[in-house]
Amino acid sequence: MTNQYVTGAMVKSLREKKGMTQLELAERINVTDKAVSKWETGRGYPDISLLEPLATALGVSVIELLSGESVVNTNRAANMLRVHFHVCPVCGNVIQSTGEAVVSCCGILLPPLDAEKAEPDHAIEVEHVEDELFVRSAHDMSKTHYISFFAAVSSGGVQFKKLYPEQGAETRFKKDGIRCLYYYCNHHGLFKYDAGRYGSSS
Repeated sequence: MTNQYVTGAMVKSLREKKGMTQLELAERINVTDKAVSKWETGRGYPDISLLEPLATALGVSVIELLSGESVVNTNRAANMLRVHFHVCPVCGNVIQSTGEAVVSCCGILLPPLDAEKAEPDHAIEVEHVEDELFVRSAHDMSKTHYISFFAAVSSGGVQFKKLYPEQGAETRFKKDGIRCLYYYCNHHGLFKYDAGRYGSSS
């Protein structure tokens, strides 16, 4: 469950976009139109058991419904160079999206991370080894301060390597048109390294 609940304004807005009356929406989810009216005027909330059918009727996901905003995907071509990373501060889960998305984990809505340019304290070394890029960092990898992942992004996809405390901060990626590298420090956030354009080995 997220830290927000369904707002009446959201229900009303989505219902009207669908061209439905309160009665038509009510019939789709087996409640009364009075119940829908109460939700939309802030005099009540839909029961949690109704969230999935309500979201389906309104044409959104449950997460969108709970977040209070509808996601319009303007990135229909799924250009991987527009990838976003979301990291849960509670469990460390890493979620990636190829466009605008509403992402939730451990009851928290996760914003897309803003990547900063690499700084001296978070510098990485990138070495060409045949058809691969060998990436490493001298960053501390203690239990409390560490690099949690490396990601290599090309126009065709994302190569991802999860890292854990007390192991080496290094990995290898197939070149395959890599344009940039991302890596995440659990204390200082997301960093980006522009890798030029490394073609595939074919």
